[in-house]
Amino acid sequence: MIKGGWCPRMPGVIVREQEPFEKALKRFKKACEKAGIISDMKKHQHFEKPSERKKRKINAAKRKRIKLEKALG
Repeated sequence: MIKGGWCPRMPGVIVREQEPFEKALKRFKKACEKAGIISDMKKHQHFEKPSERKKRKINAAKRKRIKLEKALG
């Protein structure tokens, strides 16, 4: 935590004059997604057993390898 209570990981948006609330909310959601907060929240919603984590990482590596193979040749 930084002096003054501001956290660099916490995104924020300043609502402009005459800007609809929906548009500001959309910008905030995009900022949260870019900062990785949404994926982090989803990851911590439920406990993941070590075996499940290992299986997920192996599957991600397989998908990445297949994607690279398609791109190269």
